[in-house]
Amino acid sequence: MKFAVCIALLTAMSGAALATEIPLAERRSGYSFMSADTKAMQDEDTANPGMLFVLDGEALWTRKAGGADKACADCHGDAGVSMKGVAAHYPAFEKTLGKPIDLEGRINLCRTNHQQASPFAYESRELLALSAYVAQQSRGMPIAAGTDPELAPFVDKGRELFMQRQGQLNLACANCHDDNWDKKLAGSAITQGQPTGYPLYRLEWQSLGSLQRRLRACITGIRAQAYDYGSPELVELELYLMTRAHGMPIETPAVRP
Repeated sequence: MKFAVCIALLTAMSGAALATEIPLAERRSGYSFMSADTKAMQDEDTANPGMLFVLDGEALWTRKAGGADKACADCHGDAGVSMKGVAAHYPAFEKTLGKPIDLEGRINLCRTNHQQASPFAYESRELLALSAYVAQQSRGMPIAAGTDPELAPFVDKGRELFMQRQGQLNLACANCHDDNWDKKLAGSAITQGQPTGYPLYRLEWQSLGSLQRRLRACITGIRAQAYDYGSPELVELELYLMTRAHGMPIETPAVRP
């Protein structure tokens, strides 16, 4: 019955015309849609389970690896200084590749190019931990991704993907997160889909997860074929979402239901 209700609601959403993008003054983090208990879990570092990953990331930051026998700290020093504000600018344009890469991609590029080590697997504890540790250094700072002119065509591609209907349910990301935010779907709040806290701890997952994991889950939920981890499409979607959240503060590691 619950599944049938969801399908009916989503079908109704799909028939509506797409609204314009959410005005800057009305943009809200997923935090504002949460219960008081979940907010308290995010607010208190000793209760936030995502901080366990941050601590793992701190250890990895100083651990030497690869053929170069180097640690992140050997090049970047104190992350509290060198990484402050960095995550707020990702995804960023990588000239050697001619395309944008997200923070996870940057970490793996550093591993292969500078540490001469194998890249971490997507969604591995190591990659999530290092990403969370780096991003946590920007907590409270405004998102500023997408300002590089070379990113403009990729932002446009991400926006097209956000607006594109797909899957058996014929839904776009915008149908939920632009048109129907602050409504309910099977009792759960529909948020604006703002990417302010990734990687974040999701109670449903009982683990930390990346923005790409969340995007893949949404795409699967509308009965479409999810893009592979690291695909250009997912990075372009990430980039658009970060530009859409311009000026909103980083919350990493956030907690969500």
